[in-house]
Amino acid sequence: MTSDEIHDEARRLRTVTGTDGVLLQVHDRGPVEGPIVVLLHGFPQHAGCWDGVLPGLHDLGLRTLAVNQRGYGQSSAPDNTSEYALDRLVRDVLAVIDAGGATDVVLVGHDWGAIVAWAVAAVHPQRVSALVAVSVPHPRAFGGALRESADQQARSAYIQLFRDPDKAASVLLTDDARRLRAMFAGVPPDRINDYVTPLLAPGALIGPLRWYAAMLGPEFAQVPAVGVPTTFVWSDADVAVSRDAADACATWVTGTYARVDLSGISHWVPDQAPQAVVDAVSAHLPEAAG
Repeated sequence: MTSDEIHDEARRLRTVTGTDGVLLQVHDRGPVEGPIVVLLHGFPQHAGCWDGVLPGLHDLGLRTLAVNQRGYGQSSAPDNTSEYALDRLVRDVLAVIDAGGATDVVLVGHDWGAIVAWAVAAVHPQRVSALVAVSVPHPRAFGGALRESADQQARSAYIQLFRDPDKAASVLLTDDARRLRAMFAGVPPDRINDYVTPLLAPGALIGPLRWYAAMLGPEFAQVPAVGVPTTFVWSDADVAVSRDAADACATWVTGTYARVDLSGISHWVPDQAPQAVVDAVSAHLPEAAG
């Protein structure tokens, strides 16, 4: 299949049943018979955050499953905070992998999606041939920095607000979502609108914020080290993740590990530096094929 044929094929939209009957919207694109890459977005985005990355992955002959995780888009948004616990999010990803018909996949995650991806790779390594984590390091590295690094504590001060979904939604959406829009500094305005507009609907921001409310669960602090081949992509201009947290990441990877440091790119790497993500995936393809 040529690149033009890949890009011109009809885009497939699937619904996958995740944990406890949660319905997950999955954008299934690229060559149907290609090796599978599963992509997990973070807060406050959606599966569209990978739009700049997908063409490069398809050019590599890869099939991509970009997931709207629970609480986002047309996926289910459970009402209880407990339903956003990390173990449920992990099982959602396993359901997507199963629905794709894959034994294992290259797993890519950004922001909260990276946290889920770390957990999947750590607990279910047989389902992940390679991991690409973007912006956010292993949860134990991030948690350690949050406890011990004044720099990371300052960068994460917003989390306390976000753990109260109703209050946080009110603050973020006031004045035409001025504060929510400001979070996307460095992202083109049209892309910011793509992310913010769906969250303006009544109650739409509550589900995504419940991820933060569920952070205190024990699973977050107990994610084991990762043994699968791993690449961590981080930028020195990330306002949310400190160098202290990034530097601690290698401690929690026992398999082959590579770190890609970007310069001057914000937290929103898939939007601003999509080729860096493509290159990170490409570096794993021989291992993934094996």
